[in-house]
Amino acid sequence: MNWESGSEDPFDSIFMADNRFHCEAYREGLAEGTRQGLLEGMSHGKMHGARLSAEMSFYYGFAFAWKCLLQNNTDAKSRKRLRALEALAEHVQAFPHDDPRHASLQPDVEKARAKFRQVSVTACPGFRHSSVTGQELVP
Repeated sequence: MNWESGSEDPFDSIFMADNRFHCEAYREGLAEGTRQGLLEGMSHGKMHGARLSAEMSFYYGFAFAWKCLLQNNTDAKSRKRLRALEALAEHVQAFPHDDPRHASLQPDVEKARAKFRQVSVTACPGFRHSSVTGQELVP
């Protein structure tokens, strides 16, 4: 048989089918994996963002509630406790709520946790919480 110079050999398409299918499957798999990865990443980010938001809201609510309870006391110890609670509330309010890529996000979270531990142990000695004691909530 005499083939034209511009056409390809019919056996080449048969011999190269494996390579062609491999390349096509790779592209399809990469596209599907990228799509699934983005969806999983978004879900994971939402879950951790909600958890972090709940934690910061708890700290703010804790500081606000104890501040309301201690505001009528005039002794020096209560004033010291109030200053510590106000510092915690101010730190939580200054937290970068809208920017998940903020450079100091993780250090700010650690600082808020440390302030909460400090305040809950020193300012509110009767309070027991799992994040302070490392145990389950104690009534």
